[in-house]
Amino acid sequence: MRSSNVKWQEGFIGQKEREALLKQKGVCLWFTGLSGSGKSTVASAVEKKIYEMGYLSYILDGDNIRHGLNGDLGFSDEDRKENIRRIGELSKLFTDAGLITLTAFISPFRADRERVRNILEKGKFIEVFVDCPLEVCENRDVKGLYAKARNNEIKAFTGITSPYEAPEKPEIIINTAEETIEGSAEIIINYLINHNIIEKK
Repeated sequence: MRSSNVKWQEGFIGQKEREALLKQKGVCLWFTGLSGSGKSTVASAVEKKIYEMGYLSYILDGDNIRHGLNGDLGFSDEDRKENIRRIGELSKLFTDAGLITLTAFISPFRADRERVRNILEKGKFIEVFVDCPLEVCENRDVKGLYAKARNNEIKAFTGITSPYEAPEKPEIIINTAEETIEGSAEIIINYLINHNIIEKK
């Protein structure tokens, strides 16, 4: 079923007013990369630094979202696309609220990530490619997912039996096999400062 007879309701307070109140710009930092690449870890480190600087942010993490909002979705290609579509819409709302939104999802398909970019205002979608070799991700494998995928216990697992389409022109690239978590977070914080999203404090 699709919604019909609906109209977007404008309020008296808009994004610019909310950003002025928060003294920051609402943006979406979209972390993408293989399972185990360090998306959630780096996003959490960035969130901590942002908080310590006096700014407001929120992390939308893949596992957390599947506990509630997207608990009805599996891991087929179609469900993965719907997973990212919903997160994109949620990120748009959070960004409109003036928050620095950090999303940590494998989001393996380039077209899905571009769809999210296109629903946000220009400059509001910041793609962060967490680049990490597959073998390093497998060695980290704290959840044991790669081992299960290798044993055919998990079907359509990204990087093993399902493709990962790396970003072609991400705003930020961090290599967590070579860079520390602290160093990776600093790269992202510096990007936010240099692009006038937050101020150095």
